[in-house]
Amino acid sequence: MTTAVDRSTENGSGSLVGSPPVLLAVLALVLAALLLLPLDVPIGSMYWDLFIYFDAANRLFDGQTPATDFFAPVGPLGYYLFAGGLKLFPGAQPLLLVHWSLLAVTAPLMVLALWEVDRRSRATALAILLPFLVFAVLPFNTREFFPYPGSDGFGIYNRQVCQLLYALVAALVFLRSQRLLFLAVVVAMTALFLTKITGFVAGALVCLFAFAAGRIALGTALAAALSFLALLGGLQLWNGFTLGYLGDILALVEMNEESLLPRFLQAASLTFGIVLPAGLMVLCLLYADRAGLGADLYRLRRSFRPLAIAAFLDRDAFWIGAVLLAGIFFETQNTGSQALIFLWPALLPAVLNPQRSGAPRKLVAVAALLAAAAALPPLVNTVERAARTYVGALKNVALPGDNLKTLGRVNMRPEILARAEKMLGFYAGHRQTYADLIRIKELPAYMFYSEFDFQAAHLMAVGKAVDAIRTLEARQGVVFETILNLNFVNPFPWLMDRKAPMHVAIGADPTRAVPPPGADALEAVRRTDLILHPTCPLTIANADLLALYAPAMKAHERITLNECFDAYVGPGMVDRIE
Repeated sequence: MTTAVDRSTENGSGSLVGSPPVLLAVLALVLAALLLLPLDVPIGSMYWDLFIYFDAANRLFDGQTPATDFFAPVGPLGYYLFAGGLKLFPGAQPLLLVHWSLLAVTAPLMVLALWEVDRRSRATALAILLPFLVFAVLPFNTREFFPYPGSDGFGIYNRQVCQLLYALVAALVFLRSQRLLFLAVVVAMTALFLTKITGFVAGALVCLFAFAAGRIALGTALAAALSFLALLGGLQLWNGFTLGYLGDILALVEMNEESLLPRFLQAASLTFGIVLPAGLMVLCLLYADRAGLGADLYRLRRSFRPLAIAAFLDRDAFWIGAVLLAGIFFETQNTGSQALIFLWPALLPAVLNPQRSGAPRKLVAVAALLAAAAALPPLVNTVERAARTYVGALKNVALPGDNLKTLGRVNMRPEILARAEKMLGFYAGHRQTYADLIRIKELPAYMFYSEFDFQAAHLMAVGKAVDAIRTLEARQGVVFETILNLNFVNPFPWLMDRKAPMHVAIGADPTRAVPPPGADALEAVRRTDLILHPTCPLTIANADLLALYAPAMKAHERITLNECFDAYVGPGMVDRIE
């Protein structure tokens, strides 16, 4: 595979104007300025996923360590970046902060990946960089889960993985310096491992192909692998993280054990608009290069050596195919994501290298069209969704209420707010109806958690619960130091400057992200001062969490906190409450 960087006769201008490092530095300053402003964003589907980052950050500030002191559904990198961002920008809109915080890793990686490219061709460097910046700046998934435009507070770690894979693929495709490749692979693969294990596996698949295709030398591969293992060993010696994290991964695998083939088919169908043109492009390129392919295959049969294997594999078509398969694998485990955005750096060389042996102009034009058909939909859809969301927000109203800190920095259509307020009262007045739904194992609606009014109502209920807790504490002269919410998210410790119990899972989805609690977790729950159970409305997941931790709650006393929350007061507090 000969990239445009190799053939380009365009010299890098050497000018700082428009260079990738300068563009990224200017972008960082602009984003930092925006984080200092009191911005709201429109509420969106499953927006409460964002609250997990506050729960994690609060635990980190308390000295807890992920995988050692609490179970998390993904790796800790995003949580640490968000916690650092909170220290720098305590008043920032949280969705913008969590999405942009990854630039602390991806911006240097992109500079590294484009180092050689920019020296040879500024236009090629910008063609790689600019699409990446769109996805890095706009906090949206490439698919929507609700007809109304709104912000995507879910799938954040999946988006982070896609951006890391974009930088990794760009480095593997365009870099020739083994020293730069070594740095890019170590940083990217470590970041992927610490973000989400399926992203790490996808990155490893692409790296293995790059090694087989001769892009990564044996010495570079060994040095990168040893450096990665040394980093993990250092983390293990420092705080015991590595082995705990691997244990958490195994627990998640056991909870989500399914045949991979149906998930592959599902992921391929969800990304069909990208997979089809990219797959056709692979076939088109192979047909155009059939003579060279046949010659290399003949040499490979005569001498099955690394150089012959590399000569056969190092083709645009095979690079696209390898990245495509890795991307589909990653999407087998995802709900929201910036799916397959990292295919573009693999597609670009085929677009920029029209002079291939025996390739008719029509075939080259077809390949370019197929590349556009694969790469443009995610880009156009993300920009279109952002425009719809932000332009439509001009008529939105802010979420009312106090006690939510920056979590309450959202807005919505007036009719959505009105419905949310009505439904809070309805949930409280029809508790038995929702208890009946639990008995038949159904939610109030098939996409209940995607509905904007539920997300708004949940936030308002949390704000009112904070008031109720403070009133209870003032009336009884007590302070609940540890608080657990039997719900998917637990924002209360952060909102009230308290602590969350150790060893309890965050992002508590009992169907796929909460392993059976061990002795440490049950003891932590047993010693928790206040355990909350949301009732507006009662749901299956919350009922399952209550049942899961019930053995450790026998000494807790149940009270009605307010119309939307039951509370279980810990044994150390019961005697102090009248």
